[in-house]
Amino acid sequence: MRKNWLLLILATILVTIHYDSNAQSKNVQKYKSRPFDPTNGMSYGRKMAYANQLYTDGSYFNAIDYYQQLKAQDERNPYITYQLADCYRFTRDYVLSAHYYAEVTHLSKKTYPLATYYAGLMLKQQGEYQAAMAEFNEFLGDNKKSAQRPVPRGTDLIDKNPDRSVDPKVMKDLKKRAKMEIEGCLMAITDMKSPQPVTIINAGPNVNTVRTELSPYPLGDSALLFSTSGRNTGNARSNADVRYDVDEDHDLEQFFYTHKQAGFVDSFQWPMPFNDGGFNDPRQHTGNGCYSPGGDFFYFTRCSEGDTMKIICHIYMSEFSVVGWGTPVQVAGGVNDLVSSSTMPCVAKVGKKEILFFASNRKTQSRGGYDIWYSVIDPRNHSFRRPQNCGKQINTTSDDITPYYDSRVQKLYFASNGKKSFGGFDIYSADGGPSRYTNVHNMGYPINTSADELYYIKDPVGKPDAYVVSNRIGSYALKNPTCCNDIWRIQQEPRLVVIGKVLNKKTQELAPQTVVKMVDQKGEMNTYNSEDGNFLFNMARGHSYVITGDKQGYTSSRASVSTMEIKRSDPDDTVMVTIFLDSIKNSFSVSNIYYDYDKATLRPESVASLDSVVHFLTDNPSITVEIYSYTDSKGTPEYNLALSQRRAQSVLDYLEKNGVDRGRLTAKGFGQKNPAAPNEVQDKDNPEGRQLNRRTEFRIIADLPTRRVLYNSAMPGTMDQQEKNLHVEDESTDDEPATPGTKKPADKDEDN
Repeated sequence: MRKNWLLLILATILVTIHYDSNAQSKNVQKYKSRPFDPTNGMSYGRKMAYANQLYTDGSYFNAIDYYQQLKAQDERNPYITYQLADCYRFTRDYVLSAHYYAEVTHLSKKTYPLATYYAGLMLKQQGEYQAAMAEFNEFLGDNKKSAQRPVPRGTDLIDKNPDRSVDPKVMKDLKKRAKMEIEGCLMAITDMKSPQPVTIINAGPNVNTVRTELSPYPLGDSALLFSTSGRNTGNARSNADVRYDVDEDHDLEQFFYTHKQAGFVDSFQWPMPFNDGGFNDPRQHTGNGCYSPGGDFFYFTRCSEGDTMKIICHIYMSEFSVVGWGTPVQVAGGVNDLVSSSTMPCVAKVGKKEILFFASNRKTQSRGGYDIWYSVIDPRNHSFRRPQNCGKQINTTSDDITPYYDSRVQKLYFASNGKKSFGGFDIYSADGGPSRYTNVHNMGYPINTSADELYYIKDPVGKPDAYVVSNRIGSYALKNPTCCNDIWRIQQEPRLVVIGKVLNKKTQELAPQTVVKMVDQKGEMNTYNSEDGNFLFNMARGHSYVITGDKQGYTSSRASVSTMEIKRSDPDDTVMVTIFLDSIKNSFSVSNIYYDYDKATLRPESVASLDSVVHFLTDNPSITVEIYSYTDSKGTPEYNLALSQRRAQSVLDYLEKNGVDRGRLTAKGFGQKNPAAPNEVQDKDNPEGRQLNRRTEFRIIADLPTRRVLYNSAMPGTMDQQEKNLHVEDESTDDEPATPGTKKPADKDEDN
């Protein structure tokens, strides 16, 4: 059974029934307090029948209310829990849906074998990719054989299956789909590491409401046409229109338009009903508007709800003449039919031909669900040839919708939930058309997210900015954070790339098998598994990056790159950097670490030197060090030992305070042991030697593979496979250095 939530999206509708935000309370008395609640006083069985009827009718928000009442009475009933999980899935409340599917699995896994699969889907649409893959793998492990197994009433796979079991072919298809969902999770994890050079912003409250906005269509560079169910068009409906007046808060989807605010980038004025041509109909949902390339025809969709709440959509067109826009008529030539929907028209030039693209759920020649179709328009009389399916490169056995064709680059853009995706519906592009396509690929993050993305359309002029419709986090929402669609603005950014190489400091040759890390000012890290010593990263505006290398047995230098001053209007840019790797030495000294006289307190002058150590340890996370502090020979050995220990500890505290893991540091004081120079020469005091002896040194005691960056999600292979490329060695440590490190003057004003 094709679920109504999807039909509503496809028809540019989101039925927004009045809904109490606290309706999910399990307090049964709360529901009994509703004076007009038809379930008041009902028995458990009748209330169940009422809830099931709401579910069957597609009234999922209302069904949730009553299933929650039933669950309060029968908390461990797996059927009620499954129905709730379904309702939350159809209303796109991914968090609660995943929760209840997981609960069903716990209560009755064998009876509800699909619960694990749907839990994976809901986790995927939250962006919880690792958890989602675990659920999909569990589903595959539990269903190694495609035997028939019982499943609950109300799932969307067993409508025509009277014995309520999963057909082996259906289970086989679901297992294939689960594997594709795992591939989608892996793709998302990888792609989010190298986002596309775009910024996505919400079009704002003058466009979007807490209900739903769809089908954006730019009117030149200064205005936007769109459809919404969240604003009053001023079209009053007669009380006699019972068929359409479903609920006083159920507004029809209608056209609005808004102008951009002068002087503000992608900021929109208060919208107005789009009354040009009289396309809005007070009795039907209206949306999906577009003009023909010449501007003399306007195409759009009208959708009606029948007595059974089944929605049928048809494509209309209106012709402009000297007297204005003509009366809209249904597009002929087989584009529309009586038993299926045709919607989402887009008219564009493909070569020399004018083509009508649209989405339809017709059965004949369909690959399944909604497919994208096209019809060639005859220029002689503006008639439409018999529609043709766009083919298997575009269409899947699931739903492929919202076609938009850019004649400037000869590309088709569309949304699909039947291909490898980040979440549900993703935006894809394909070269060619109208019947043959190549290079079909996912548009990537952040155009696509774990939520649903629909209606991608570019600006007609200027920089290739665009619009997309999405229910991603950040949308204005009435029911839950991802319930409702908003229009989002895609701002094209300059492509900023850093290209570099990793060199062995001694040989000046490329250092292969190095994991290169790029960390921004927020601590977010991208990695690149460099097989040959070369690497490349994409960068974004407004960031400061530090780039280092990670290779067993080596320490790395750092390169800093900033994009803070780059503007969106700036051209693309490429930065070249070089990272040097040096073999690990046993110890090193840092000059200019000063203390107050006879104290362990660090002086302000020490900050710069210690910050260099912080950078070194941050850039080389596998390195573990011991901090050695020494004094000269003045004072008793016992006193000097204690003083040096406190000084070593003060250095450790500073490093830890500045982000170095405490577990990588050990503080040791050696007092006047291991002098770097004589404290006295020929029985006379030697001030220069004492200065050299009052020192702090760092000894590298381990290069721990457990702290090394071993896995690069941007490269092929599992973590185990990538880890094999790195040789793991253990290093032994001594309790005390055999010889001092390089000597640098310490605090020259101190006597002890």
